Amino acid sequence: MKLLSWNVNGIRAAAKDGKLAKWMDTQDADIVCVQEVKAFQEQYEESIGGALLAGSKYQSHWHSAQKPGYSGTAVFSKKEPLSVKQGIGVPEIDHEGRVLVVEYKEFTLLNCYFPNSQRDSARLDYKLFFCKKFLEYTEALRAAGKQVVICGDLNIAHKAIDLKNPKANEKNAGFLPEERAWMDQYLATGYVDTFRKFTPDPGQYTWWSYRPGIRERNIGWRLDYWLVNQEFSDRVKTSRIQSDVFGSDHCPVELEIRL
Repeated sequence: MKLLSWNVNGIRAAAKDGKLAKWMDTQDADIVCVQEVKAFQEQYEESIGGALLAGSKYQSHWHSAQKPGYSGTAVFSKKEPLSVKQGIGVPEIDHEGRVLVVEYKEFTLLNCYFPNSQRDSARLDYKLFFCKKFLEYTEALRAAGKQVVICGDLNIAHKAIDLKNPKANEKNAGFLPEERAWMDQYLATGYVDTFRKFTPDPGQYTWWSYRPGIRERNIGWRLDYWLVNQEFSDRVKTSRIQSDVFGSDHCPVELEIRL
């Protein structure tokens, strides 16, 4: 099974001129997860991009933020899920559309868009609250015997290897000690960063600033992940970054699993 995840930074912009639909058609993935959709489902379906996917092999599931033009997640799936849940049962988190939980027979998929801590750590407390509740939720799934597959923009570069200029960014959102410590804790609890399972090399990023020349010089951050619980990690066949795909300030990340 092939799964893809992409922070599209506005799904209507990503779908313009059929770009998103063409990419999805070329990839022929079983499941495509997108984050930061910045739209309600009906807005997308009424757009040109939505029209291109109408009647396609994919069904869509959405968790948009209450605030228009902000945040939000969606999953396009060939396979009918057992259930779809918008959020993790925490109102302070769920109103921002940051976690879409889609359950299949073989695993439970969490499509996530973690908060940005913002300049001067303005939302760091909120992000750490989100991280705490997210860990509790995924651990509850594991305790219930579920296999957990997590994807999305975590807005955290875990290690120095995960961004081009670690020293210069030690006090910046996404590489703060508190964020990285939570990531340490999360993986130590029993989850696997699937990309690092296969690729120990530096220079592997998923986000680049829109400033001229930044992406061309590969001055980036690895903020987008596929994580699985340890018990499921032997099912992971490949995990890679599609750095050659444009259309957002992020690029897609891919996971292939054996069922």
